[in-house]
Amino acid sequence: MVSESKLFDRESHVKFFVMMVDTLPYHYQREDIHRLTLAYFAVSGLAILNALDRVDKERLANWVLSLQVIPREKQALEHGHFFGFCGSSTFKLPIDTTGVLNHNGSHLASTYCALAILKMIGHEFSTIVCEFISTTMKCLQQPDGSFMSIRTGAETDLRFVFCAAAISSMLNDWSGLNKIKAKDYILSCQSYDGGFGLIPGAESHGGATYCAISALRLMGFIDDNFVSQCTSSVIDMQPVLEWSLQRQTADGGFQGRPNKASDTCYAFWVGGVLRMLGADHFDKNSLREFLLTCQSKFGGFSKHPWDFPDLYHSYYGVCAFSLLQEPGLVPLCFELGMPEPFGI
Repeated sequence: MVSESKLFDRESHVKFFVMMVDTLPYHYQREDIHRLTLAYFAVSGLAILNALDRVDKERLANWVLSLQVIPREKQALEHGHFFGFCGSSTFKLPIDTTGVLNHNGSHLASTYCALAILKMIGHEFSTIVCEFISTTMKCLQQPDGSFMSIRTGAETDLRFVFCAAAISSMLNDWSGLNKIKAKDYILSCQSYDGGFGLIPGAESHGGATYCAISALRLMGFIDDNFVSQCTSSVIDMQPVLEWSLQRQTADGGFQGRPNKASDTCYAFWVGGVLRMLGADHFDKNSLREFLLTCQSKFGGFSKHPWDFPDLYHSYYGVCAFSLLQEPGLVPLCFELGMPEPFGI
């Protein structure tokens, strides 16, 4: 399954992502509620590969817009619902016979993915009822500053703080997020070893550390001046940098936590942290060699060497090669997790 080429196989990856946009393989049936997220991986992958001309942008935009939940009347904004985007049509639930939307499938991560897709394909946000997103997103922020992904009964952790910050940045409207509370929550998630856990007291994790640093950057708590001086007004940079640099293993790849195997996706999650903090002084040649052992001859990337490719790791594999400045690839805006021309 793995490609024996020592070269980045751009065209095979383009074909892989085009296939994923057109027709998802049956293996992804159980992921139907995350269809919008899967679309984000495929579309953003094509954007990094500079191949967005291979998709029908109008058709894609219409499908994404069909997943937005819009209140029938403005009074509904006062009922504690979040009006964003659903992950798929499975969760686009109808208004009941009384005219009330009792079951709202809007999800914070799906809303981030929807806005990112529309931004990448050049769709004007004027066709989106943006005010409803920002106005009701504040209902998801908890007293401790964290965010819940849906209206009630869901997890609260750094993933959704990042989503809220990214949504606010893309909409250029921060009214739906209390920055100070969000910042305090992020800081409470930093562990003794310098990394960040998803929640306070949790083990440091590459993805959580990315969400923390990215959100702080988007909210303006870590700016370029602090990065250039390796200092910050809110966090001690040195422990974060040391923890992140220690995640590169002997095989050249990055791990998400200590004592774990290297994994393609952490080349982005951890490598992105180092890039955002201006300290990507890791062994890039070794990382490239590791990633090529995860490159499939049919396109895409696997999680581990010599394994089958999947959409998630394929996307972050391409992101990693953009991080390594592979010729022909579009640079990344690491704060938003999307190609630079569409970023902040």
